[in-house]
Amino acid sequence: MKHRVWPSFLPAISWLLFSALLGPVGLVRAQTTLPPPSADSLRELSQERHPPPLVPVVAPTDTLVRVAPCPAAGPRVRVSAVLFVGNSTTKERTLLAELDFREGDSLAVAELPARLEANRRRVYNLQLFHTVLVQASCGGTGQLIVLFSLQERWYILPTPIFSLADPNFNRWWARPSSERWQRIDYGLHLTHTNFRGRAEQVTANVQLGFNRKYELFYEAPGFGRRRRVGLGFGISYYQSRNLDYVTLSDRPTPLATPEEDAFPIQRFYVSGGIRLRHTVQLVSAIDVSYHRELISDLIYQLNPNYYLGLQQRQYLELSGLITNNKRNTFAYPLTGQFMQAALSFRQFVGVGALPAYATARLRYARYLSLGHNFYYALGLWAQARLLTDRLAYADARSLGYEALVRGYDNYVVEGRHYGLVQQGLSFRAWAPPPLRIPFINNPKINTLPLAVYLNAFADAGVASGRLGYLPSDTNQLPGQVLASVGLGLHLVTYYDRVFCFELTRTTTGYARTGFFLRSSFPI
Repeated sequence: MKHRVWPSFLPAISWLLFSALLGPVGLVRAQTTLPPPSADSLRELSQERHPPPLVPVVAPTDTLVRVAPCPAAGPRVRVSAVLFVGNSTTKERTLLAELDFREGDSLAVAELPARLEANRRRVYNLQLFHTVLVQASCGGTGQLIVLFSLQERWYILPTPIFSLADPNFNRWWARPSSERWQRIDYGLHLTHTNFRGRAEQVTANVQLGFNRKYELFYEAPGFGRRRRVGLGFGISYYQSRNLDYVTLSDRPTPLATPEEDAFPIQRFYVSGGIRLRHTVQLVSAIDVSYHRELISDLIYQLNPNYYLGLQQRQYLELSGLITNNKRNTFAYPLTGQFMQAALSFRQFVGVGALPAYATARLRYARYLSLGHNFYYALGLWAQARLLTDRLAYADARSLGYEALVRGYDNYVVEGRHYGLVQQGLSFRAWAPPPLRIPFINNPKINTLPLAVYLNAFADAGVASGRLGYLPSDTNQLPGQVLASVGLGLHLVTYYDRVFCFELTRTTTGYARTGFFLRSSFPI
């Protein structure tokens, strides 16, 4: 079952409600005072190789880059110093690895604002800071001094788990009320997003309730001075009291009552791999993993095709992923583009091994500013499963999971291949300066950013392909083009949290209107 984002609602919603109770008297606009420098942030930086220069971007009028004129400079100016203030936890080496210039480099004066803005975005998109400001000025020698002023976030985030045992809120709410309240998970989710000050991430989950989960993950984006090669590791054990074991009328269907003396599904996996990191925008990953999965006797009897005639299966998987993320911000992008390509090969092992197969996935998105606070987004998704015509029910997931035609949240489509197109037009309706809570002194948590967007969208997608078993004849959506239109209200706030409230009308298959809640930007 997919990782759910519902636990991440809790801290953000708590802060929003708390701030709303304070009212306009209790909140004041955040000041622009620079954070205090760390003890080692002004030391001289070492000379080292760095990535090729960024393609210059147009610095927007509201950029957080300030460049003082250098009267004595010619068409180019030499960088005499690169300084950081406010990085009390984050190592300077981690920040330097994102820049495309170093001390001693010569920069074109005409491109300086755009060049600094592009580098500021790179540092900001590490998602380690609330704000990143850049100031550049020439000293008495006529050489350039570049100062990055940073406001760090809170990096250790313990979050109580009180989540839904379904992939999304809409599917959970559609269940009968007697079943709905049994499908609750609780526990503790602990994340350190800047372990050792090197942007390494450690995540631990202890989850009890309907679904039991014990997990530990470690991601090191890069080691050494250049931070080009990193590592990833993960281990997970999962059990559930119920399982969506078949698709009927295009809806995932669980057991009528949860099993009392057995777990319908148990999964274990361990994975490890390397990360090849050019910058925060361009990252590749190569992983190898071992999986063991087991279904109960009851699930096997009800749907022998769940694992194609097996009750237990084991497999090795080799996967590669490359991500080129050139969006202006990663949480709620308005300009730029995103491309992600993935290829995996799954080899089953053990008695009665299933046929091996490969999966290719591609995702592309483009974001454009139309002026006057209007923005357009286009997203393309595609998947193909290769090398076999026989897939187990558990491997035939297509639309309705990670890739979704909005409005069909309560439905899933079985298939080997799918294609999806999403479009959205957003208007920035309200984006006040960040609010500061005056009686909390810690700058990591006392600043509340807020932006509101109005959104209109249209989606279309189709899934099809031979599976090696006969799906239920009650399913209508495989092979049919799904289409929807809708209106949304998007709220962007604390620690990159995004809340989307959407009213959607589906136009094919099951034509109906519904209201949906999401926790991330859909495109």
